[in-house]
Amino acid sequence: GIEFRHAWGMTEMSPLGSVNTLLPSHREQSVEEYSHFQTKQGRPPFGVQLRIVDDDGKPLPHDGVMFGELQVRGPWVVDGYFKEDKSQLTPDGWFPTGDVATIDGQSYIQITDRTKDLIKSGGEWISSIDVENTAMGHPDIIMAAVIGVPHEKWGERPLMIAVPTPDSSPTKESVLKYLSETLAKWQLPDDVIFVDELPMGATGKVRKVALREEYGTE
Repeated sequence: GIEFRHAWGMTEMSPLGSVNTLLPSHREQSVEEYSHFQTKQGRPPFGVQLRIVDDDGKPLPHDGVMFGELQVRGPWVVDGYFKEDKSQLTPDGWFPTGDVATIDGQSYIQITDRTKDLIKSGGEWISSIDVENTAMGHPDIIMAAVIGVPHEKWGERPLMIAVPTPDSSPTKESVLKYLSETLAKWQLPDDVIFVDELPMGATGKVRKVALREEYGTE
């Protein structure tokens, strides 16, 4: 059959940052363990270095659990943009990608979100991608997007905007019950809004800026 491999990159990296070619040792693992590594974005090619940092720019451990902003370094990584004199690198020479990720002890990365899409609620970070991916497993949800909306007590709380599958009528309660089987209570959206379609950009990604403009004060 056809073999699919995850990869990750960006224009500023020319463009490859990682590719998921599994190590031979993983082929001896169980299906569950093998699948766990298959879903990651892979390991960096020769010449590319990756690290994750906290909000203060301090490097975080590569334990597959801690997540932080993904930064890259290498000979073909840009240091600035056309007609801009300002360097985009950190003082110690790393390029901030704007992605949030984990890195495990074997250098496999897992992209968990974009920094601008993370939701900080009561001091806890909520990955909008984790909530969206879980919601997509609901039999009556065909697409879902999660944004942070202001909250007087918690700073921000997640709001889900979802597109139901044709001829289905999911409810907020049924979606939250489904999500609660996988997510912690504090990760659950405060509300679920059902729409006919989500605003999409030219690259096929949901335009969360448009969603924030429309629902950001919910």
